[in-house]
Amino acid sequence: MGAGHAHKLYRQAASPVHDLPPHCKIAAVFLFVIVVVSTPREAVWAFGLYAVLIATVAGAARIPAGFLLKRLLIEVPFVAFAVLMPFVVPGDQVHVLGLALSKNGLWGAWNVLAKGTLGVAASVILASTTDLRALLLGLQRLKLPSLLVQIASFMIRYGDVITDEMRRMSIARRSRGFEAKGLKAWSVLAKSAGALFIRSYERGERVHLAMVSRGYAGSMPVIDEVTATGAQWRYAAVLPASALVICLLGWTL
Repeated sequence: MGAGHAHKLYRQAASPVHDLPPHCKIAAVFLFVIVVVSTPREAVWAFGLYAVLIATVAGAARIPAGFLLKRLLIEVPFVAFAVLMPFVVPGDQVHVLGLALSKNGLWGAWNVLAKGTLGVAASVILASTTDLRALLLGLQRLKLPSLLVQIASFMIRYGDVITDEMRRMSIARRSRGFEAKGLKAWSVLAKSAGALFIRSYERGERVHLAMVSRGYAGSMPVIDEVTATGAQWRYAAVLPASALVICLLGWTL
């Protein structure tokens, strides 16, 4: 892995969560999400406790509530889907404010909102406390297929390059008097998309040739071998272990 790559989601801070090795945090978040998804939707109190756990971790990571809530807006499309469920899911109905709503739809909407919000919040905390390069190293440490890690690495590295290329092409079009209005603009935009694809493909070919000429043989070298101590693993396990206890109580009570 080469040099790091900053991202808007990452928030630099000195905290115990930031100091954890990336593979510990990835494993903890993954297990936490699995436990949350496994919780019965009727155990409403359990999701409240999960939210308390998430808030505790965010506090330990020194992530402001406003920062976390702003990033949660990414789930708005799922919220819109959940809002429609009480109106379209068949089954017994209840009347709320003069509206006939499906009981199954209400429970389904709650299930999507509660579990989705908790999962997104955990992911935002992971991204806020771990830079992208460390995340890739963590995935590699967890034995994710090397090809997938390399694809993710190149997407991160060259996403901004392609975006910048799109910006320059947009400036060039506007400097020539182009305005995206009406059906006539579609032809120009389609040609621009085709040109962007060709440029990106050619850039990829040049990068691959440069890598091969430097000894690339299908795997990327690992510059930093990140290891975790037993204490760090135990610290990371607090979140999923606490969630597991809540989940078991949710099934038994």
